[in-house]
Amino acid sequence: MATIDDSLPARVSSDCPQETRDVLYHVWARDWDPVGLKKFFVDREKATAQDPKTGETPLHAAIRSCGPASPDAGPNEEEDGLVEEAREIIGELFMSGAIWNDVDSNNETPGCVAWRLGRKSLYNLCVDAGVRAEMLFALMEGYEQLSSAGSEDGDEDMEEDAPEDEGEPPELVSVQQQQQVDEPTPVKFVPPDAGEKQVTSDEYLKSTLTYDPDKLLDSDLNGVMMAWETDIMRRSVNALVPNAEPGKRILNIGFGMGIVDGMFSELKPSRHHVIEAHPSVLDYLSKPGSKFGPEWEKSGPEEGAHKVFGGKWQDVVPKLLEAGEVYDAIYFDTFGEDYSQLRNFFTEYVPGLLDQDGRFSFFNGLGADRRICYDVYTKVVEMHCSDAGLDVEWEEIDVDMSKLGEEGKGEWEGVRRRYWTLDNYRLPVCTFMG
Repeated sequence: MATIDDSLPARVSSDCPQETRDVLYHVWARDWDPVGLKKFFVDREKATAQDPKTGETPLHAAIRSCGPASPDAGPNEEEDGLVEEAREIIGELFMSGAIWNDVDSNNETPGCVAWRLGRKSLYNLCVDAGVRAEMLFALMEGYEQLSSAGSEDGDEDMEEDAPEDEGEPPELVSVQQQQQVDEPTPVKFVPPDAGEKQVTSDEYLKSTLTYDPDKLLDSDLNGVMMAWETDIMRRSVNALVPNAEPGKRILNIGFGMGIVDGMFSELKPSRHHVIEAHPSVLDYLSKPGSKFGPEWEKSGPEEGAHKVFGGKWQDVVPKLLEAGEVYDAIYFDTFGEDYSQLRNFFTEYVPGLLDQDGRFSFFNGLGADRRICYDVYTKVVEMHCSDAGLDVEWEEIDVDMSKLGEEGKGEWEGVRRRYWTLDNYRLPVCTFMG
């Protein structure tokens, strides 16, 4: 990794507008009193200002100005006066709307900078802000769904009505827009990964999959599942079925390469159900000689005990609930879905599917391409699981990064994007409270 220049001249470019430059300089110098600080950030645009070339924000600057912590420092390593001042500024920035996960030209969030510099207390401030933001986002998402429920056309009606603000005359909006026509468009910072194509579930299900012994790729060369995950899968199975006890009822959502289902099968479960949505995987499973094909389904202790359900889990799971299916172990590992879908599964369906003494887990790749995102989602999952009546225990697993540390090389050769960058995996084991 190239050395990063954290100096002020390197982070405030010659292209930076004077107003943004002033904000960054003030934050870096910390040359105001608390009262003046509050007044300065009343304007939200100051709190979210960003150098158009380097992507530096006031949050980045406040953390970067502290410099690196001493490598020999103990738990109170930050008691050097700089951090306490920075904490006050960061608090005001977050109160004024600063964005916790804005990235700079080094593809670092403010929290990434804090972690790299060893400023753990500032890193924790960023994590806490991320948790608040994600929890608020989840609440607002639910509010929007409720708001549109009474409309026959749903979101489309909301979009058509959106331009008019209640109580504001339409002609006033037009005048404001006309005044802005001749104003130059400000140059905005473009994040390093701005052009990266986002994977969606619908696009994934339409893509053609490629199997090889080490990985399963979609048509855009995204790693759907990879062999390096095998140790994590083994540890997950051990956590879900302690002591390899046979005769358990098991549900796995997302077959992929069949790694985890092969391990579950070794335990001789009394019931082993798999949900898989991708047509290519289902075709693979139906071929002669498939370990989980028709012969496997016939080999169950009773009809329906071994079963691959083709379709999206959102369609299949309600039918399992209606049929009264209950499981001792449930594993969830889908591709192309965001966290809201996982949250929906464990809040809406796990309580009805899981035996009172059962265990639920999922592949925890939430934000795993960035440490701060991983830490934020750890806390968010704990809170949402608690809302669903679930306790979460995390088993820490070391990840061998010798072949995972560099984009396009080692395990990532032939894979478009490195979706894992951390040397530690947190395996979630969820059980009912009490």
